[in-house]
Amino acid sequence: MEQQSSAPPEVRNLVNFLRSSKAGIKVRVGVLNGKRIDYFKGRSAVKALLSPAYTKLSKVPKVTTEEEAQQILASIIPYAFYLRVERGASTGSSSSSPKQIQIVQQQMFTPTEYYAWFYEGSQLTTYVGGVAMVAIMLAGVMFPLWPPIMRLGVWYLSIAVLGLIGLFFAIAIVRLIFYIITVIVASPGIWIFPKLFADVGFVESFIPLWEWDLPKKKSKKKRTEKSEKSSKGKGKATAVSVKRQLTYPSTRSRTRIRRFKTGESVGACRGR
Repeated sequence: MEQQSSAPPEVRNLVNFLRSSKAGIKVRVGVLNGKRIDYFKGRSAVKALLSPAYTKLSKVPKVTTEEEAQQILASIIPYAFYLRVERGASTGSSSSSPKQIQIVQQQMFTPTEYYAWFYEGSQLTTYVGGVAMVAIMLAGVMFPLWPPIMRLGVWYLSIAVLGLIGLFFAIAIVRLIFYIITVIVASPGIWIFPKLFADVGFVESFIPLWEWDLPKKKSKKKRTEKSEKSSKGKGKATAVSVKRQLTYPSTRSRTRIRRFKTGESVGACRGR
């Protein structure tokens, strides 16, 4: 678009930040004139400009308050990087299906409105990835023309990768068999490389060498939460019992009240 090409560098840097994953903006998918298009809520853009990731950037407009963020986002609208839209009905029967969106004639920025993207962001990574894919495909097609040393090196590399994959599967099978044996012989069982499938680094997945399959202990936070809940429940129960005692006296107190009343009535009759 012509409006986007006339945008100053600071505005373009700001828009590139909002369009990237660093901003943390929740991107929704809508349908505009039969085409899928990304859109976002204004409040998320305001939060992105007030985030620490934006303050680390250079050559971008400075933002310190929400009012300044709203003013800057409103000043970007004439460059048509994004435009205000209204959401309509869903395009499908499920709740996850994209909704119809329509561009609004009166363009302004408010945190509660939705804005559709008409800018794809920086295409440098896309271009670099495309060139790399073409280079890899050409290298694979021209493999017969490679020098003998390079082909031999690729063969050794492929054998090494296949060997590592086979070793990984062998370790997984051996540790499972060893665990089943130790469960029968020495309960609760022993795991070899207990963090092999955990979400840790390569070196940490092989540390420790073995470990007993003990049940995980409950954390102190959960225990404190349970104790707080139980104490609150006991407090409510005591309060209810006190209320009941105040509102509903016991049987002994009732009999005493009745005797006191009957005594008063007898005394009154004797006086007469």
